[in-house]
Amino acid sequence: MKRSLALFALAAVLAACSYMPGSMGGWTTLIDGDKGLDNFTRDGDANWRAEDGAIVADKGKGGFLVSKQSFGDYRLRVEFMPDHNANSGIYMRCSVSSGLTDKLCHEANIFDQRPDQTFATGGIVHLGKVMQPVKAGGKWNVYDITAQGRRITVVLNGVKTTEIDNAQFLSGPLALQFGNLPNNVPGGAIRFRKVQIRPL
Repeated sequence: MKRSLALFALAAVLAACSYMPGSMGGWTTLIDGDKGLDNFTRDGDANWRAEDGAIVADKGKGGFLVSKQSFGDYRLRVEFMPDHNANSGIYMRCSVSSGLTDKLCHEANIFDQRPDQTFATGGIVHLGKVMQPVKAGGKWNVYDITAQGRRITVVLNGVKTTEIDNAQFLSGPLALQFGNLPNNVPGGAIRFRKVQIRPL
């Protein structure tokens, strides 16, 4: 009985700590459900908050959650749900920690309604054209991204959507974006419920 209670207590402690920086099986969990906001700093005025088992933003002129840590070579796994009209993205190896743009980081796009579909959802903006179009709006999706040396490979829901060979940014923080549509038309909500990273 005492052994069972001890195992139960250990499991509860591990579950409670799973969203905190720290390795488990080589993976660091930055967001776990509605936990993990304290692993990021805010850039911009998006209304990031914990809600209904996820980290959510749906108002503001645009903004980011920027990781407090920098990362070089890694595998990144992100579970996200965008509204159909969301403009979001996963910013990687950013050269700055504030004032982020898609020209200061590599951005794996989340933007189903992007006017130029060349770099829409699944692409890396400016650099990696979408090889297999995938619409992400209105459902949970999984980005599986590998950044190793000059090469970044993006897999969305099990489909390889783009790959680049570029040495412009090789290390830096990662960031999660909430953005508006062109001409400052309000964009839809973006939700993140799992963000995990494993160094390579």
